[in-house]
Amino acid sequence: MIEDKNQSRTDLSDLGEFGLIDHLTKNLQITHDSTIKGIGDDAAVLKFNNKKIVVTTDMLVEGVHFDLSYMPLKHLGYKAIIVNLSDVYAMNAKATHVTVSIAVSNRFPLEALEALYEGIETAAKLYNVDVVGGDTTSSTTGLLISVTAIGETDHEVYRSTAKPGDLLVVTGDLGAAFMGLQVLKREKEVYKVNPNNQPDLEPYTYIIERQLKPEARQDIVKLLKDLDVKPTAMIDISDGLSSEIIHICKQSQVGCDLYEDKIPLDPQVISTCEEFNIDSTTVALNGGEDYELLFTIPQEDFPKIKGNPNVSIIGHMKEASEGLHLITRANTKIPIKAQGWKNFES
Repeated sequence: MIEDKNQSRTDLSDLGEFGLIDHLTKNLQITHDSTIKGIGDDAAVLKFNNKKIVVTTDMLVEGVHFDLSYMPLKHLGYKAIIVNLSDVYAMNAKATHVTVSIAVSNRFPLEALEALYEGIETAAKLYNVDVVGGDTTSSTTGLLISVTAIGETDHEVYRSTAKPGDLLVVTGDLGAAFMGLQVLKREKEVYKVNPNNQPDLEPYTYIIERQLKPEARQDIVKLLKDLDVKPTAMIDISDGLSSEIIHICKQSQVGCDLYEDKIPLDPQVISTCEEFNIDSTTVALNGGEDYELLFTIPQEDFPKIKGNPNVSIIGHMKEASEGLHLITRANTKIPIKAQGWKNFES
């Protein structure tokens, strides 16, 4: 068969990551009764003998998601597990198992892969998950890691079930991982010019750790259960706060008011933003890789979480017709747009 040289060509950058997923999966049919939720959330939900299982998978690609000139392999192994467990916790589930597959080029010696698996083992032990399988193959371009995480839940929480009037809540603080990455990129450029220069990373310890060795919020699933708070919607913050708010609003068909002065920022993030002359709110909205949890709760649950140091109430959900807005410190309304992490940029 002769190939048609005149067929139309659409750049992947025109769609973006989520547009591409929507496009490629729009014709996939669910045929098994055991599939409760397929594509379109932090994880799929399956049901076997009255037990609900969540399954999620993620890929980390050298040169796209990590740079080994400042990402130690042990940290990379650890992070590969964490980013997947975060999606399990975002479903209000307990993580139990992972599989790990790697494609690796012959520039890596055995010792390098031992370091990678040391990080994987550390994360598995700390988060109490079993590594139960995977695959290894060769690569011509570098290192690729794919992790599938599995968990179980009695009460899964989707992105699509927020209601107008719900409070918008976030765990921890935002923007640190992005600013840690900026510091590491800067020091890499300095090193290229002067390899004898030893960087002083002491003032940036917290933000660099948030980039190289993030943690997933398994504690929040337990905390919410202990407080008897049932989130109406939940998502993890991997692509920036604005992207995740848009996901919840789009899938729940609601609007949102987000208050700039309520967004939690670590002092190290604020000082580093000043040093780089970057607006800290922009970093929190668009930075990504925080792996905190963003969720909505009914207003009547407010007394249960009021003053809890693990969470911040940053806004509330509205009718879809009212749109998505950032309420600035000057009390002006700015439409929320997603400008976070994008794959397939040309």
